[in-house]
Amino acid sequence: MRDEPYIVGLTGGIGSGKSTVASLFSALGAATVDTDAIAHALTTRHGRAIEAIRALMGADLISPDGSLDRCATRQRVFSDKAAKSQLESILHPLISEEVEATLGTSVVRLAPYTLLVVPLLFETNSYRARARRTLLVDCAVSTQLERVRRRSGLGVDETKRIVAAQLPRAVKLQLADEVIWNGEGLTALGVQTDRIHRFYMQQGATEV
Repeated sequence: MRDEPYIVGLTGGIGSGKSTVASLFSALGAATVDTDAIAHALTTRHGRAIEAIRALMGADLISPDGSLDRCATRQRVFSDKAAKSQLESILHPLISEEVEATLGTSVVRLAPYTLLVVPLLFETNSYRARARRTLLVDCAVSTQLERVRRRSGLGVDETKRIVAAQLPRAVKLQLADEVIWNGEGLTALGVQTDRIHRFYMQQGATEV
């Protein structure tokens, strides 16, 4: 068992298909640590972040079932930078804590490599510094917009605002070590994933 897992930072814009790609790598044997999934768990009913959000940001951001009202929260943080900072001050330390705890488990340490899924990987120095390689899931902006609208029911303007708030595709393409193009269907996605998986297996094996 290696002292430190071989970490690949997986990122991509909203609607790019990060979760789909991560699941394909997981099926091939990679361990996966997903910061979005951790954030979601922290903000479900009885999640560790809920009472802090209620106390600092108000009960109007908490749904009747006790979980975070994601629609109300999204509207608040996109219109109020101070609210965005407040939410981040609560969530980021808790997410980091969970990430470190998961990276220390035997499941991760025994895996050939680990995907650390971070939507804002290139904007987050602490996570980027942990990654030996960075993998970008990329697709056309029009595809992003359509996927986000279809799965979330958001309006066109709000969807465009969310996409525009993220780091531009061109910048991410320059920063990434590897890129997966997610615009040609699941078969093409699987071929790319398999090729890059074999490369990461080789890389991880050299550092055991």
